[in-house]
Amino acid sequence: MTPKKDSTKVEKENATPELSEAELLKVKKAEAKEKKAAEKEEKKAAKEERKHAPQKTAKERKAQKRNPLKVHSKKWRAAAAKIEKEKLYPIAEAVKLAKESSTTKFDGSLEIHVRLGINPKKSDQSVRASVSLPHGTGKKLRVVAFVTEGKAAAAKKAGAVEAGEESLIEKIGKGWLEFDVAVATPEMMKKLGKIAKTLGQKGLMPNPKAGTVTEDFETAIAEIQKGKVEFRGDSFGILHNTVGKVSFDDAKLIENIKAYVKAVLDVKPKAVKANYVRGIALASTMGPGVRVDANQLLKNL
Repeated sequence: MTPKKDSTKVEKENATPELSEAELLKVKKAEAKEKKAAEKEEKKAAKEERKHAPQKTAKERKAQKRNPLKVHSKKWRAAAAKIEKEKLYPIAEAVKLAKESSTTKFDGSLEIHVRLGINPKKSDQSVRASVSLPHGTGKKLRVVAFVTEGKAAAAKKAGAVEAGEESLIEKIGKGWLEFDVAVATPEMMKKLGKIAKTLGQKGLMPNPKAGTVTEDFETAIAEIQKGKVEFRGDSFGILHNTVGKVSFDDAKLIENIKAYVKAVLDVKPKAVKANYVRGIALASTMGPGVRVDANQLLKNL
């Protein structure tokens, strides 16, 4: 008969021998090294997979990153839901919708965006002019006047926030740009060379086409204060301007819009034969766009 082993003795024989602290540390380091090597292999495999995967276009990559839920607020999406994206609205209905879709707590502006059938890279197709809106824009513009020191007082009396010659040029050269429009007399234009780059980059350089280079600077300042706006095509041939405030009556906004569009038609470049005005849209500040039936609007001007 085989003698039975003592249970305590069996447990001791089967138990894993205890490791010293140094040995435990060595085991942990080995495990960490193995884990790191495995992660490295996974990253390498993923990189190889991406390398041989079909390449996405820039547009597809941008769409993938873009989260529609984070682009616009709930208020904006609720306002946009009232507008049919592809529909062309009569001007009266478009103005009403643009006002109703305003999402700001303050009195926002009503903006007009006109897509022109021009090639902005060609000098004979550039569009730049100004128009006095019948009811103004609702915004008081800050005007500076580049005039001789003897005329500075008259310019300030007409409404300019700053006026002068060398002193004003020096002030702007140091970085001061707290104004919206610059007016100059013809004799002053040659002196603006020092700050031409600064003014040009901000779209503030006086220009005869915009009516901001004139001997009658007092009238120019007064007209700008009353609501004269300058429009010019951007690099895509699109005009962007403010034509009033959301708080304006619909009738006043429609009159401003018609005056603006008529002024745009009046400066149509001779090189552009057809499809000059290709599209018009209205939008309140930070609000969704409303497409206007441009053909119908042009017929009624």
